[in-house]
Amino acid sequence: MNDERMLLSDQIRNALTDEIASGQLLPGSALDETLLAARFNASRTPVREALRELAASGLVEARPRRGVIVARTTPERIMDMFEAMAEIEATCVRLATYRMTPLERGELIDLHNASADMVAAGDVDAYDAFNRKFHEKIYLATHNSFLAEQALATRLRMAAFRRTQLRESNRIAHSRAEHQAVISAIAQGDGEQAARNMRAHMLNAASALARYIATVMRRPSDSAPPPAPAP
Repeated sequence: MNDERMLLSDQIRNALTDEIASGQLLPGSALDETLLAARFNASRTPVREALRELAASGLVEARPRRGVIVARTTPERIMDMFEAMAEIEATCVRLATYRMTPLERGELIDLHNASADMVAAGDVDAYDAFNRKFHEKIYLATHNSFLAEQALATRLRMAAFRRTQLRESNRIAHSRAEHQAVISAIAQGDGEQAARNMRAHMLNAASALARYIATVMRRPSDSAPPPAPAP
């Protein structure tokens, strides 16, 4: 697969992710490969790749003779997922605070510092990619392979919702400030405070998602955002 195709596949996946997570694409909606290819001015191959990734995260379902449809996920289920993820992340950062090496700590701080330009530019896509790396470094720094595997698996299932909450007004700036609070607690060697800060960070993300969905659902249909442009 070449880089151009990967980029287009990511664009299609991200656009559909936002529409599904925000409720613009309702549960049960059909996702036809041919229509999506026409919408994004793409071949069916990157569309198929995007749908495969959405299926892996549980956002869509491929059904025999019915094609791909948007999966049914209730708001209550989403909030339950954020609550569970908050506890997993809190456990990870508590262990990581005490177990990470100086090199791992330095890499985490450097990664966090580099996110300032993304926030200044309002680049949600870049911040989303950074955000995944930031949290995954914390999982690995637990030096508990089973816990890291569980955190990664749960994160994959929630990736769409964790991405979409970043579109809520000023959310990426608030997210970065919350990361700073986590980093500060880690630097002080206070695992319990780092866990409390991480738990708050995740629950704030859940609240941001709820606000974003409410805003999108109030928006008149004729003012809905246009489809993502093809490269």
